Amino acid sequence: MRRPDDVDVTLRRRRWPWWVVGGLLLAGAAGVVGWAAASLLSPGEEALASPGFTTVEVAQGEVGSSITLNTAAAWTPVPVGANRAAGVVTSIAVAPGDEVTQGSALYAVDLRPVVVAQGQTPAFRDVGQGVEGPDVAQLQTMLTALGMFHGSVDGKAGAGTVSAVKAWQKSLGVAQSGVVGVGDVIFVPTLPTRVALDDDVIVRGAMLSGGEDVVAGLPSAPVFAVPVTEGQAAMMPTGTRVEITSPGGDTWVAVAGEQSPDPETGTITVALDAPESGVICGDQCGQVPVTGQALLSSKIVTVPTVAGLVVPSAALVTGADGQTAVVTEAGDRVPVSVVASARGMSVVEGVDAGVRVRVPAS
Repeated sequence: MRRPDDVDVTLRRRRWPWWVVGGLLLAGAAGVVGWAAASLLSPGEEALASPGFTTVEVAQGEVGSSITLNTAAAWTPVPVGANRAAGVVTSIAVAPGDEVTQGSALYAVDLRPVVVAQGQTPAFRDVGQGVEGPDVAQLQTMLTALGMFHGSVDGKAGAGTVSAVKAWQKSLGVAQSGVVGVGDVIFVPTLPTRVALDDDVIVRGAMLSGGEDVVAGLPSAPVFAVPVTEGQAAMMPTGTRVEITSPGGDTWVAVAGEQSPDPETGTITVALDAPESGVICGDQCGQVPVTGQALLSSKIVTVPTVAGLVVPSAALVTGADGQTAVVTEAGDRVPVSVVASARGMSVVEGVDAGVRVRVPAS
């Protein structure tokens, strides 16, 4: 049996002074806060080991930039000759864009060929013995070019001219009358030239009455232009290289020329020119359809390709003196000059290949 004194002692042993209990609680709370602060505010070993940059090796490469747009190519035909023959179109001898010269057959009416010749005066009458005038001189010039007339081109249809006409008619397979009918020849201002016949009028089986404008002359090359936005136009100053993929898969080189804004549509048309004398399509202009407008995929070279030692543009730093440099892995600054920059890369001079340079990690 416990004595009252024993109970007193036990109770005294279990009672903690309030200031002791409070002190223990405050110490525990402080320990928790300290642990949390250490965990949240102090970087871990992995973070301490992470540098503020990465490194890349200076290496040979190429830098350049381009955008892909459509080039519009179109011929600009001009009426140059009218049909004077009456009858049915029985055959067609030329395709759109074909080049014709003195005496080339264009089409046939009632099996009689209609040919082209050079001259400013259009055909307006039959030409036979005794006829004189500029149209006769033009006919004599054509017969001379064909090797059938050897006389003087004097505009007078004498015996020599009539004889030459008969020889020419024999070569065409028609009756040798010595008289050139008004519908036998179409005079055009310049030869040789590319032509296109009006395919709404000159069709096999079509009936002609005479007087139809059927022959259009083409320039030496189609017109090339790139329709662009204002932002794209800013990337195409005069002289910008344009590489056009032709309908046949070839590459035609052009350069950007004059820019013509259209206030109504807000678009800008950039004319294209041949980089040197000549034409953009060279001797392949026949690939461009004579009718309508052809859209050809084209590479606009906004930054010409340059080869050399390449580094990321982010590796370049500029000092207070304005000198551009790269920083080596060891922290040394090496002055460089920038040859070209595009798409986040730069070709530089002044640093050796194989050197590792710093690039900011962020």
